[in-house]
Amino acid sequence: MQHMLDRQAPGFSAPRKPAAPRLMRRPGGAGPRVAIIHYWLVGMRGGEKVLESLLRMFPEAEIFTHAYDPSKVSELIRSKTVHLTSVGRLPFSTRLYQNYLTRMPRALEEIDLSGFDLVLSSESGPAKGVIPAPDALHLCYTHSPMRYLWDQYHVYHAAAGPLKRALMPRMVHELRKWDVTSAARVDAFMANSTHVQARINKYWRRDARVVHPPVAVDDFAPATAAERGGFYLWAGELAGYKRPDIAIEAFNRLGKPLYVIGGPDKTAKALAATANENIRFLGRVPFEKLKAYMAACKALVFPGEEDFGLVPVEAMAAGRPVIAMARGGVLDTVVHGRTGLLYEQADAEGLMAAVEAFEAERYDDLDPATLTAHARQFDEGNFRRGIASVLRENGMAVNMAEVAGD
Repeated sequence: MQHMLDRQAPGFSAPRKPAAPRLMRRPGGAGPRVAIIHYWLVGMRGGEKVLESLLRMFPEAEIFTHAYDPSKVSELIRSKTVHLTSVGRLPFSTRLYQNYLTRMPRALEEIDLSGFDLVLSSESGPAKGVIPAPDALHLCYTHSPMRYLWDQYHVYHAAAGPLKRALMPRMVHELRKWDVTSAARVDAFMANSTHVQARINKYWRRDARVVHPPVAVDDFAPATAAERGGFYLWAGELAGYKRPDIAIEAFNRLGKPLYVIGGPDKTAKALAATANENIRFLGRVPFEKLKAYMAACKALVFPGEEDFGLVPVEAMAAGRPVIAMARGGVLDTVVHGRTGLLYEQADAEGLMAAVEAFEAERYDDLDPATLTAHARQFDEGNFRRGIASVLRENGMAVNMAEVAGD
């Protein structure tokens, strides 16, 4: 009976022994050979900003990815060595990469990582399932377990076309098994928020250290009281899960001015058709104008649920408070009553009540200096120090000041 109790249940790994010290320097003073596995490189969003920070930490790192469009990424990423998996060699991979999802597990396992001392996987699409060398350290920075496999599966299934909807149950079932199995190949997980940390534990049964992603807070600055306007702001990609529709419905009924920044243009046009005259759609704007609008608004409204959410931190860096639904990453970033207002009811009525409470309590008078000081804890320096700390915790001898950029 005892030998049966000693056996591990399927899907659970034995407690890890302390790792042997790994050196951050190779013979002759060269640094470690570093591989960064990033799901796909077809645009510049939050995950790619994290990748840029990792590349500044490890300038000699090589990138492996499933799809790569150099015209859609930054100069920093283009300047690095980028290797494509076998998926990247399939027809129209930069546009159809999501249709090749079932081929990505095998493509990751085909990557030859022999000779790499440190493997950093950047997980939102499939990335962590590589097979490193036995003596290499594999850390996974998780933006989110794949939503379409787990908590958002039924949303994606309902929105799919008839053929895809018929194929999804079997396809996703097999991908889930691989997703859980491949989690055992990672030495340590990092999560971009406590929200993602909880989902890593729920779906992969692994612990994770929270290391908040880097936000370019120093690019933002408060406006003077005379420069601030009387409008509220919604900003970001006009994706369904960010719930711009809730903001529009709420401000249609409130009659208060709302500016909406973001694309794509087709979505903006459809939403504008439902909006009253008090709501202005500005489309995608240059970064300088975005900063000016953020600094001038009464508050940023944030009715969606995101894994972390860069935009609320940017608004606070610009000295403006945030009105956000109390779910997801904002629970790590927005302090109710100090940097904004959090509300519970996830619909237009909930946002309307929050805006009215915001004005009644005069939250728009919150000290901009307090807001910007709070936002600085999410800068790149703190991100780099978090990564360096995880490296040391996992047995890699690291010069903290060198890797963290201090």
